[in-house]
Amino acid sequence: MNAAPPGAPGRLYLVPAPLDFGAAVLAPLQDQLPDGTLQVAARLRHWICENAKSLRHYLGRVDAVHPLAVPLQTLHIQELPRNVHKKGDHQGGVDATPWLAAARQGQDIGLVSEAGMPAIADPGASVVRAAHTLGLEVVALSGPVSLMLALASSGLNGQNFAFVGYLPTDPAARARRLRELEGLVQRTGQTQLFIETPYRNAALLQALLAMLAPSTRLAVSSGLLTPSARTTSATIAQWRSRAPAGPDNATPAVYAIGS
Repeated sequence: MNAAPPGAPGRLYLVPAPLDFGAAVLAPLQDQLPDGTLQVAARLRHWICENAKSLRHYLGRVDAVHPLAVPLQTLHIQELPRNVHKKGDHQGGVDATPWLAAARQGQDIGLVSEAGMPAIADPGASVVRAAHTLGLEVVALSGPVSLMLALASSGLNGQNFAFVGYLPTDPAARARRLRELEGLVQRTGQTQLFIETPYRNAALLQALLAMLAPSTRLAVSSGLLTPSARTTSATIAQWRSRAPAGPDNATPAVYAIGS
């Protein structure tokens, strides 16, 4: 997609990142992202991101496919505040307007997260809202969204589903939340998707197998779009009897329960 015409305000591009962030073995970038997305990423000079170091690493990979318009050292990079990383920015309270000054002056800006699509299970919603408030065009580029890949691979209800973020880490609170989500599955058939910090994968899987009813179906997708990608989908009774290996405590995973 071409840059904004002279005199027009810039656009905010939502630029997906590969899902192999932090993986021991990186998948070829062209296997994860369309060429058109890589071309746009290569020409952008202004960025809003979670982490500047991660962005530069990503763009270094882009540069090997499509040379960057300017050297990495000359890019204009705005990191999202640390409190946004911890609490998110989807409920308001974050004024991202100043970060879009370059777009108001005719420069396109890229918004990127560590992996996948920004503003979906990741920060960035405040930037998108600010762009709309300023009348800027928002363009979402094609690329991987781990939640959708996991749902499609699960065999669960893809016509009615909800993403509920992270479950509580306190065991009692987590048990209550799991009972609520399983109740929704039983009453409505709605698939419930959630994620966890990788180092808690084993603890979460243990809680799921202990708390959920034998007939409830659990799907776990880990390492999506990496050489070690795996999705396991079975009833809780089958998980208990087969004891399939769950994700390790270093690999991002998406969990889904359904009927």
